Amino acid sequence: MIIADRVARIMAGGLAAMALVAGCSAEPEPASEPAPAQSVLDAVLANGEIKICSTGDYRPFTHLDESTGRWDGIDIDMAADLAAKLGVRLTIVKTTWGTLVDDLGRTCDIAMGGISVTTDRAKRAFYSDPYLVDGKTPITRCENAARFQTLEQINQPGVRAVVNPGGTNEQFAKANLTRATIVPHPDNNTIFEEILAGRADLMITDATETRWQQQQHPELCAVHPEAPFTFSEKAYLLPRGDVVLQEWVNGWLRIAQNDGTYTRFAQPRLG
Repeated sequence: MIIADRVARIMAGGLAAMALVAGCSAEPEPASEPAPAQSVLDAVLANGEIKICSTGDYRPFTHLDESTGRWDGIDIDMAADLAAKLGVRLTIVKTTWGTLVDDLGRTCDIAMGGISVTTDRAKRAFYSDPYLVDGKTPITRCENAARFQTLEQINQPGVRAVVNPGGTNEQFAKANLTRATIVPHPDNNTIFEEILAGRADLMITDATETRWQQQQHPELCAVHPEAPFTFSEKAYLLPRGDVVLQEWVNGWLRIAQNDGTYTRFAQPRLG
């Protein structure tokens, strides 16, 4: 009995050791690949609709006539072309400069309308390839143009610079106009009337906008729009991480810039 028990214990120990070795040498099951996230492009095609956020207050790129509900502008026309190329219906969703990035992916699929490329926005969203180079420059009544050629001339006590809140114009003004008076004005569609009425001396905004506004108001002059204070680019804002959508938009934009589509929309407004 003693010998039999001893043999049984030895055999049991050997089997346990073999099991342990087998367990250690067994290859782990390969982790299953996560399913790729659906692109917004797929959802747009499935739904038959693309929603484009735009502020509606930045001519010549985007404008909403509140009385009629009619949208127009270079990027509104480009949005219509984008939707047509996708074969889906277009819905324009009004946003603001302060909520632009938050609204992307929440109320709309893409944002369009003279949007400047900034590193802050790029932390939270993707951009398309840029389609326009721009920069900040002053616009003022023509009789004052010689007074406001430089930031040093503008950044003086008693100078009133009107600014629309929530965007890059406000950021630039707060960073550079520490001695001048910054005059907030909530409606970018009527902001230039503040200069015309004498309630503000100037506005610093994108050179493209200053050129357009001086065409509409002969009393206003863009100050050296060919040599703005800053460098910036315009692009379309896309959901962060959606490379599929970004590639499609870039391909569409490249074609539009080279087949006359963009020029057809931009030239009547920019000259």
